[in-house]
Amino acid sequence: MKLALIGFGQAGGKIVDEFLAYDERVGDGFVQTAIAVNSATTDLHGLEHIPQDNRVLIGQARVKGHGVGADNELGAEVTEEDIDEVQGAIDKIPIHEIDAFLIVAGMGGGTGSGGAPVLATHLKRIYTQPVYGLGILPATDEGGIYTLNAARSFQTFVREVDNLLVFDNDVWRSAGETVASGYDRINQEIVERFGLLFAAGEVNQGDHVAESVVDSSEIINTLDDGVSTIGYARETVDSSSDGLLSTFRDTDEFDEGAATNRMTSLVRKAALGRLTLPCDVASADRGLVVTTGPPEHLNRKGVERGRQWLEDETGSMEIRGGDYPIPDSNEVGAIVLLSGVTDVPRVNQLQQVAIETQDRTNALQAKADEDLASLVDTGGELDALF
Repeated sequence: MKLALIGFGQAGGKIVDEFLAYDERVGDGFVQTAIAVNSATTDLHGLEHIPQDNRVLIGQARVKGHGVGADNELGAEVTEEDIDEVQGAIDKIPIHEIDAFLIVAGMGGGTGSGGAPVLATHLKRIYTQPVYGLGILPATDEGGIYTLNAARSFQTFVREVDNLLVFDNDVWRSAGETVASGYDRINQEIVERFGLLFAAGEVNQGDHVAESVVDSSEIINTLDDGVSTIGYARETVDSSSDGLLSTFRDTDEFDEGAATNRMTSLVRKAALGRLTLPCDVASADRGLVVTTGPPEHLNRKGVERGRQWLEDETGSMEIRGGDYPIPDSNEVGAIVLLSGVTDVPRVNQLQQVAIETQDRTNALQAKADEDLASLVDTGGELDALF
């Protein structure tokens, strides 16, 4: 699947930078173009792989390149004001060669959480390609302002994109590890999972062709609307004849039943293990199962059995499946994309934060109005005394 990646804000820019490095390393070619947009000059200078011409500084007239300071309302405003600057970079994209746009943004900061939904609205108004979002939720202990920004941005972002893929930092931080110290590792986790998904179906000359191809239309149909999460499970291939995964091999002693069970097990681990956004699997409207690894270790019946299991688990008839051969890999894996999920505790928490914040804002405004009215009344009484 050919993507135009746009990293918005500090987190978004770093992740898109990592996507480029990953794409160059594995040679899949799913990144057609990569752009970084930010209101802070230092963040743009810190990128390593995104070309200088594709780094866009916005808000210079308002914040002078110093960032918006976690003010996502200001982030939205400067994006609106400088949308032509962003469009100038997008104009360089060979639009006819991409399947979709992917806007990547941290949802707790100011520039990304405020500006990404604005850009999504702009792109959907102009282009016919799908516009997806990849939103990174802040950890709960990063601070109240970041949680509030995420609560506000989530509601807007999911409304403006064709689908919002979500990664929750809280779930992926190791025990005793701060978010700051784990940024690089977490970004690699993000890129590996989403990179494998989008790379599936990108067949180059000389590549092994999958038995059941996962092309861009399969992914687009799965990412129809709503919120999505990804699960991934893998096991190392044992080259010995009696190894754990030797049953995947296409030999005279090939045990198809064992291979099928093993692949189904990987699909179950991917769906029921650590998702990028934890949710009740049964709440998904649509799904996609992709198995990865050396061609000789992929079992088509296992893919189909895994797809059928996920269909039963979700109760959805819209579960697609296929395989993605990686000849040089020493691992067999399964990617599970769950789309249109609704039973998501973290999202419910963010919505509650937004409601409580609005209630507090309304109460403070009412109290301020009441105090002002009282002050005006007192002023009138004083005037009457004189």
